[in-house]
Amino acid sequence: MKPTVLLFDIDGTLVTTGGAGRRAMSRAFDQVCGRADALDGLRFGGMTDWGIVRWGFEKVTGPPEDVQIQALLEVYLSALEDEVSKLRSCVAHPGVEALLDAVSGQRRVAVGLATGNVEAGARTKLARIGLWERFGFGGFGCDHEVRSELLVAGAKRGAALLGEPWRECRVVVIGDTPKDVTAAKEIGALCVAVATGTYSLEELAETDADLVVPDLLDSATLATYLSAG
Repeated sequence: MKPTVLLFDIDGTLVTTGGAGRRAMSRAFDQVCGRADALDGLRFGGMTDWGIVRWGFEKVTGPPEDVQIQALLEVYLSALEDEVSKLRSCVAHPGVEALLDAVSGQRRVAVGLATGNVEAGARTKLARIGLWERFGFGGFGCDHEVRSELLVAGAKRGAALLGEPWRECRVVVIGDTPKDVTAAKEIGALCVAVATGTYSLEELAETDADLVVPDLLDSATLATYLSAG
């Protein structure tokens, strides 16, 4: 069996946080730039936190320095903790926990994250639903602003846990946007596209995804596909 690294996206794939991330970003721009509308019109799906903040700065003040992005992200993380704590309901998408149960602990399979969230933001969101500890590693928005590069970071960490070079591993990305698919293909990975986010089954079927599913409810079948090296 070929060693396999599974990389799960968070927002729209594992959980939907009811707009907590967008509200927190808007609060951060309001506090730092006096522009709560900085991100109006931007579709967050598949973007990295760094990319979102850069877009907002370019809209309201001009191209930012990295230190400005980092400073705004610190404000965002504080606002995110507040927004997530106030959520009345926040649960994993149907099938997520059963699927994680099915693939975790399998020989030669490493289960991690690949998300545009910076690591602290990913922790805040997943800890709220008790899933943070289910993932031993990941590629995050703080690793790289470009999604394909953060996938490589996650793949390398997962492969290291398996004692293999990442290029010798079967890497599978599980995400809910066309950007997840594109990034996976850029690094030679497989991609399972799941229509539990803001993109429809039909939209995802038009991408180069290796498998398109409406949700993660068929955990047994999906587990077989994901771990079949």
